Amino acid sequence: MSSLKEGSKAPAFKGVDQNGNTVSLADYKGKKVALYFYPEDMTPTFTVQACNLRDNFSMLKKNKIEIIGVSPDEVKKHKKFEEKFTLPFTLIADPEHTIIDKYDVWGPKKLFGHAYLGLRRTTFLINEKGIIVKIFLKPQSKQHAEEITAAFKALEN
Repeated sequence: MSSLKEGSKAPAFKGVDQNGNTVSLADYKGKKVALYFYPEDMTPTFTVQACNLRDNFSMLKKNKIEIIGVSPDEVKKHKKFEEKFTLPFTLIADPEHTIIDKYDVWGPKKLFGHAYLGLRRTTFLINEKGIIVKIFLKPQSKQHAEEITAAFKALEN
């Protein structure tokens, strides 16, 4: 569980995307951002999640929501993932865990009764002022775009 809370200022970050471009949170100032962390490209659960965001990308854009994915994978692996599944959003490579550590999403996990350290799937919704307004600790892979959009809409009311 991240030590960040809803209402906290989103930690600033810089990273390299799947195209080799430097991306920072400051590039999205004044925009709504869904910053989602996932353990690895090309695995079943995370592919379903990315494809849900892809398939609903026009709805997200219509609601002025930017999507940024972050994983410990390298730039080349992100590029293959983007190309294989035609992903229309930014994927940041964070093999050194710089952003992952700032958002405190690396920690103990369990799989089939075995404890290990890994990235905990988490999505942070960041408003136009750079404040974390919602944290999904267990995003719904098959409905992630819908839950992101609904959460931002609920905050507007």
